[in-house]
Amino acid sequence: QVQLVESRGGLVQAGGSLRLSCTASGRTFSNYFLGWFRQAPGKEREFVAAISGSSSITYYADSMKGRFTISRDNAKNAVYLQMNSLKPEDTAVYYCAAGNAKLGGPRTPVFYGDWGQGTQVTVSS
Repeated sequence: QVQLVESRGGLVQAGGSLRLSCTASGRTFSNYFLGWFRQAPGKEREFVAAISGSSSITYYADSMKGRFTISRDNAKNAVYLQMNSLKPEDTAVYYCAAGNAKLGGPRTPVFYGDWGQGTQVTVSS
């Protein structure tokens, strides 16, 4: 099992930037895909981005491409989400996740077995 703790999110104006981080403890960090998901009130959890253990593969949701960047530092057991050009519709609770399941794939929640507690990101217009 991997324990994940997200950094505090925050309130940012539209067009601004915010960087989320998530640190992990537990099993060998580099063996896992890491992902970011988000969930807005009344909506289902939505895939944001994912990165492979070696950082050689990344995935992004179409609406985040070009605005968000996922990265990881295995030496620090950390994963990051740099969010630029934020929009009010980016407002949500953001979750980091670690996984390597044989189900679904890195874009799907079922792929991930461990989740952080979530952090609120609010983008004002």
